[in-house]
Amino acid sequence: MLGFLSARQTGLEDPLRLRRAESTRRVLGLELNKDRDVERIHGGGINTLDIEPVEGRYMLSGGSDGVIVLYDLENSSRQSYYTCKAVCSIGRDHPDVHRYSVETVQWYPHDTGMFTSSSFDKTLKVWDTNTLQTADVFNFEETVYSHHMSPVSTKHCLVAVGTRGPKVQLCDLKSGSCSHILQGHRQEILAVSWSPRHDYILATASADSRVKLWDVRRASGCLITLDQHNGKKSQAVESANTAHNGKVNGLCFTSDGLHLLTVGTDNRMRLWNSSNGENTLVNYGKVCNNSKKGLKFTVSCGCSSEFVFVPYGSTIAVYTVYSGEQITMLKGHYKTVDCCVFQSNFQELYSGSRDCNILAWVPSLYEPVPDDDETATKSQLNPAFEDAWSSSDEEG
Repeated sequence: MLGFLSARQTGLEDPLRLRRAESTRRVLGLELNKDRDVERIHGGGINTLDIEPVEGRYMLSGGSDGVIVLYDLENSSRQSYYTCKAVCSIGRDHPDVHRYSVETVQWYPHDTGMFTSSSFDKTLKVWDTNTLQTADVFNFEETVYSHHMSPVSTKHCLVAVGTRGPKVQLCDLKSGSCSHILQGHRQEILAVSWSPRHDYILATASADSRVKLWDVRRASGCLITLDQHNGKKSQAVESANTAHNGKVNGLCFTSDGLHLLTVGTDNRMRLWNSSNGENTLVNYGKVCNNSKKGLKFTVSCGCSSEFVFVPYGSTIAVYTVYSGEQITMLKGHYKTVDCCVFQSNFQELYSGSRDCNILAWVPSLYEPVPDDDETATKSQLNPAFEDAWSSSDEEG
């Protein structure tokens, strides 16, 4: 670390290199935090999580019981063992509660005063965080699987919505109505995601095995249909112009927006160049995916080498994005994991499962100790976190 600081001071190193290296080290050391609990409120499986991007302090969860919970992740007690308490919840006794399973929750990207939720009850609801009352409700003819607001746009307030129908619907929060529809898929839309790089670029994933990139300003809409074969197979082949050989039920842009990750029920994950739609052919091996609806996975941010966290049965698999290497499997849940979210400020991960629990995964402060070492029974604190201070009396 001293070498990093010295090189940065003399201008020999990029000022951000130390930060990226430390972020990478912390992600590689993720483990289940035994000193932190997340208060258990949900009576059913947890389908979706989202941490607000303004402070990184408050987290939303949505469950198959229709309940939405808002948690405070900050340790205000300053105790080593603490519980992340639920600040408030929209429970079964709330007049505006979703009638069926909540599939997606998302904070308004620019302000914690508002958040959105969508459900199998065919609605998208816009909530006032302070009053926990609905500011607006969008009703659809079909079950809603997924929705997303652009994390970067200041030019529009469009919410992309994927439903059991083959059309992608765009809802305008300013006008309170569905502004237009994107047509091109043949089956239900299981996942939608706006680019974190371009205001008007949207990615959609469908049960028809296809992933499409759209520019919502264009009349024709669709820019690219991703092809796993990069155009090298005959159009007569059944898998031509498909991203996967099964339903595509999850997608996520890398934090810089240059690449797009997709997962499908063919047990594969693929990495695409988001500018030209090319399959980069990175091999992640088998990525077990039996979900019949959307799968919420996430990527790291600010590391030297970025990582992707994917629910994998009752575990979370961690891969390096650009090499495909599996780093570890995070084990702690005892039922299927359906969602996870990354907290980039402190390199923490939160996961939700059908066991009704939310688990916190945090960087280990301890270096691994060899089993045959005499000091194996002693905790080995990373020197970066040791107190190096001593008084002059002790030195004498």
